Amino acid sequence: AVYECLRGGLDFTKDDENVTSQPLMRWRDRFLFCAGAIYRSQAETGEIIGHYLNVTAATSEEVLKRAEFARDLGEPIVMHDYITGGFTTNTSLAAYCRDNGLLLHPHRAMHAV
Repeated sequence: AVYECLRGGLDFTKDDENVTSQPLMRWRDRFLFCAGAIYRSQAETGEIIGHYLNVTAATSEEVLKRAEFARDLGEPIVMHDYITGGFTTNTSLAAYCRDNGLLLHPHRAMHAV
């Protein structure tokens, strides 16, 4: 769906708030799949587009690990459920994003883990 939406003209798509790492959709596999869709769409359209990758996790360490993986893939945006993850985790993630050139979308769903 990410490829079809981006190729169809959307500038951005995003993970659902409660999509973190369920057995049917592991975060690492999802990040890789979305990155492929983004790069394929960019190559075909010549436009800069993106996908909000949900890095919400049970621990601050895991959140930062996921953000680092997204950065290593060259993805420009991550999303974090700051109510579920907590304000201190969100502050740490915001600092990481600022220092590493990532955009952060703080979401407030409160059911993402």
